[in-house]
Amino acid sequence: MTLPDTPQSPAAGADRTFQVDLRGLVDLLSHHLYSSPRVYLRELLQNAVDALTARHTLEPGAAADAFGIRLYADGSVVRVEDDGVGLTEADVHTFLATIGRSSKRTENIAEQRADFIGQFGIGLLSCFLVADEIHVVSRSARTPDAPAVEWRGRGDGSYTVRTLPAAARPRPGTTVTLTPRADAGEWTRPVQVQALARHFGSLLRHPVTFDDGAGGPGAAVNPEPAPWARTYPTPGARSRALAAYGEEIFGFTPLDTIDLDLPAVGLKGIACVLPEAVPAGRRHGHRVHVKGMLLSERAEEILPEWAFFVRCVLDAESLRPTASRESLYEDDTLAAVRDALAERLRAWIARTAASDPDLLGRFLQTHHLAVKSLAVHDDEILRMLLPWLPFETTDGHATLDEFARAHRTVLVTASVEEFRQVAAIAAAAGLGVVNGGYTYDRELVHRLPEIRPEVSVADLDPATLTAHLDPVDRETELAAAAYLALARDALAVFDCDVALRTFQPASAPALLLDSREARHERTRSRLAREQQGGVWGDILGHLRQEAPRAQLILNQLNPLVRTAVTIDEPELARTSAEALYGQAALLSRRPLRPAESSLINRSFLDLLAHALRKDS
Repeated sequence: MTLPDTPQSPAAGADRTFQVDLRGLVDLLSHHLYSSPRVYLRELLQNAVDALTARHTLEPGAAADAFGIRLYADGSVVRVEDDGVGLTEADVHTFLATIGRSSKRTENIAEQRADFIGQFGIGLLSCFLVADEIHVVSRSARTPDAPAVEWRGRGDGSYTVRTLPAAARPRPGTTVTLTPRADAGEWTRPVQVQALARHFGSLLRHPVTFDDGAGGPGAAVNPEPAPWARTYPTPGARSRALAAYGEEIFGFTPLDTIDLDLPAVGLKGIACVLPEAVPAGRRHGHRVHVKGMLLSERAEEILPEWAFFVRCVLDAESLRPTASRESLYEDDTLAAVRDALAERLRAWIARTAASDPDLLGRFLQTHHLAVKSLAVHDDEILRMLLPWLPFETTDGHATLDEFARAHRTVLVTASVEEFRQVAAIAAAAGLGVVNGGYTYDRELVHRLPEIRPEVSVADLDPATLTAHLDPVDRETELAAAAYLALARDALAVFDCDVALRTFQPASAPALLLDSREARHERTRSRLAREQQGGVWGDILGHLRQEAPRAQLILNQLNPLVRTAVTIDEPELARTSAEALYGQAALLSRRPLRPAESSLINRSFLDLLAHALRKDS
């Protein structure tokens, strides 16, 4: 950590040693490795826990709570003391004075690295984020008669080491003392130190206490084990306790809690089912502890993307942290854990479907989109839950199971727009139509026969619907022929055909059938015509196919239509046809093209002008 006092110029070809600017390194850590200066306390706690772990390795017969960690902060100093394995003078020179060197690399500790939280040997540097000097007093438990050793490291890269009388540290362990800088008060005030200790160390397995120097007894930072590790009198009491813990951590009352237990990697915890829906694809961060120490509150990578209906609190033994110890390292272990946790969530859905229909209903009502995204790729969930998922249909919002009982033939639209165009007419005609325009819905509805073989599913097209509309009698059609011809001519600019039918509800004067795909195909055809002879004309010509026309279906049962088809004045007939087209386009609730908006305004003004002329 320091430069030689009298640097010499090495001979040509001689090995050279990197020179480290410690202040520059600390600045690098603060801006690029650690998210906040508050991590200094986590690093101190982590070093203390690892020292205790090593002490228990040396003394395996000691009780689990025989050794502990004590924190002290009174506004002028921050002190962390542990009863861990401690350091000898040689250890101090080797490990505290060498950047990146870890004391866990010596005396067979390397074989036991999985028992330790830290793996990188740079945590002590984080203390320079809040202090200009680090004071360490340590006594080794490996050497019974070892003296106490004092080490002082400063932010300019210099340090001193000296031995102290045994009385300076009667028992093995280490004490780290920081004198905060004036600009670090936000992170070193007693109330903040206690809050940080609870934040990072609430699930630590070793006893941790905090003393604010006011003279009272030290307060326990982690008085109880993790809630899933406690004993409860009844399953109901356990469920309530886990839900209360989830509310304390996340700020919401879970719809349910799911136990997560993966013994192979030493993982335990809970998943809290969110009580409200979240936008599709929005992933919540999960609270992940490693060996009791909080690693991250935003660990998205621990669950698959489709599991955005839960937030988790986990504590694991074998997950590997990144260098900053604020996220998880993406490796085969993490991938296996993610798959295993996904299976636990699937099992909860299956168990709920089989044993708690009320909870399942509330869950699906809230998180149907998440389940739909899972069912698309998971045949087991599809078979289990597809009949119970809600869809928008011509019978209102209903599950597919309810809808299939009423309609053996299920029609599904390709878009929300098409569903809105036909919903009222199809319902009156007795057709069962499902809105397939939402994410996953069309694909899932088409898989319904896999679960209900007696049901058939088909895409809805204009021909299917018009086939269910009743034709008018021949005399009525002949009487309206002249009007229909004028209407077709007026609406030719929109590639729209006009027909006369009868259908319910009678209050609907007209139905406009015009899919998005049909409009796109007509646009391609028009561009091909406009680009005849050019390069783009050749390209579009190869793509060109017979463009489907829109259809304006007039309802003979509607009084307005019955009056319109009797108009014998050509201009007024054309204007009334344009007005009926505009009204039908508005009722379809799709975005209007500029030409259609202009037509609606013009037809209204023309009808108004005609009425004024007639009155005069």
